[in-house]
Amino acid sequence: MYDNLILRLKNIDAPDVDFLSETANYFDVTSENNFDGEIVLSGILENKFKVTVKNSIVNLSGSICKYYLGDNFQTLGRSDTKRAIERLSDTLHLPIDKSTVSRLDIAQNFIVKQQVYNYYNHLGELKHAGRSPVTNGIGEIESLYYYKRNSVLIFYDKVKEQKTKCQSIPELYQNRNVLRYEQRYLRRLPNVFNVECVTASMLYNEEFYMDVINRWRDNYFNIKKINDITLNFEAMRTKTDLYNLGVLALIGMSGGELNFISQMQDAQRAGVITKKQAFDLKQAVSSACKVKEGISEKNDDILELNKKVVEAVKYYR
Repeated sequence: MYDNLILRLKNIDAPDVDFLSETANYFDVTSENNFDGEIVLSGILENKFKVTVKNSIVNLSGSICKYYLGDNFQTLGRSDTKRAIERLSDTLHLPIDKSTVSRLDIAQNFIVKQQVYNYYNHLGELKHAGRSPVTNGIGEIESLYYYKRNSVLIFYDKVKEQKTKCQSIPELYQNRNVLRYEQRYLRRLPNVFNVECVTASMLYNEEFYMDVINRWRDNYFNIKKINDITLNFEAMRTKTDLYNLGVLALIGMSGGELNFISQMQDAQRAGVITKKQAFDLKQAVSSACKVKEGISEKNDDILELNKKVVEAVKYYR
């Protein structure tokens, strides 16, 4: 489930290797620069990893999944990650397992029944994260971001991304709806995982790996699901049930809880309703959503996505 990585190996972890004179022999050097008297070599390894070499440091940046499996439609699990790190080490003649990880992406591609954009409207707020949909010129959501303190969660159309980049699509995924759910850890990884340092060898440590993919799963389930109901009229017994069903139906017609509240806030700002009226309406929405279990049924799209996330973690343990 690993994808993009940034790795940094210091010469203290490879004291017998002259990075500039030796390591440069094992990748395609595309440029040589001098920054403040220090030579910096840059290039590409097998068209998959960007490599930067200084006298004291080797930096690698790229998709370890593409490097080892050929594309990132497939999933790179723990065992393959170990073999990929070993292959990197053999190719560059360096102990890459000792390198420090400063970026770590965990992702999975799901073949889904509906068009990918249908699922975005079911994904609402995530506590301690900013929800940021990316829309096209006609207001349709093309991808969905959740910005957290040291990471970001992303949902997007993997096939569309490949086409935009003019990259090939594996036969299995051609003419299919492919939703990608990805979590990117971009900074302060030791703080996130409560360790002194995240090294490449830890990526295939069983305990660390399970922690990473469990976090990926838990973050998905912590997202508040919206517009995720089908009204269950057979369960309606009282006038209160009818009232709540009516509110839930209105929320659904408005595109979900978030859209309904957003429209209500716009009306308040425009002076159409008062602050007190907006508060009362929000309370009614909140109450209806709290009791929707029993008088409503889960939407099939949400059930489908829930199942795929659970199965991904179970399969790639």
